[in-house]
Amino acid sequence: MEAPRRNVELKAIDPQPARTLELALGLGASDQGLLLQRDTYFAAGRGRLKLREEEPGGAHLIAYVRPDDDPAVRVSEYRIVRVPEPVRTRDALEAVLGVRVVVQKRRRLLLWEAVRIHLDEVDGLGSYLELEAVAPPDSDLTPERARVDRLREALSIEDDRLLEGSYSDALGGRG
Repeated sequence: MEAPRRNVELKAIDPQPARTLELALGLGASDQGLLLQRDTYFAAGRGRLKLREEEPGGAHLIAYVRPDDDPAVRVSEYRIVRVPEPVRTRDALEAVLGVRVVVQKRRRLLLWEAVRIHLDEVDGLGSYLELEAVAPPDSDLTPERARVDRLREALSIEDDRLLEGSYSDALGGRG
């Protein structure tokens, strides 16, 4: 079995998305454009399983495990599989596993020093930002944590803005 990918991430409420965008661009982040995403979370026995349908970008099945005990910096292990037939795949998984929750969002994607900055407008929740540093297989995660920490400081993300769990949890789909 192929080893899972890993990333270091942080998610926070974003009370001023326009200011966050301005700050990130001022730090040298490059704007990669707007993505429309629909994440269907299924009732998985371990970890989380979601089908992400994205415009542009197609669809992917994403299985991941992430402890939610430290919202400041979380490490995820994940596997991604491209899905050529998302509607049929969603129907099949829903029939067997059941749907926990559907998360719809508009995501502006920025890149800064190998960190993905997501400026998200989540239906039913509001504005959030996510910092995500993807780690190479041999990393001890120190450089990824350091980049996320530097960016967190530069964007003035305080502890009281951090989100525990995922958008699916906040929408009532935990479990």
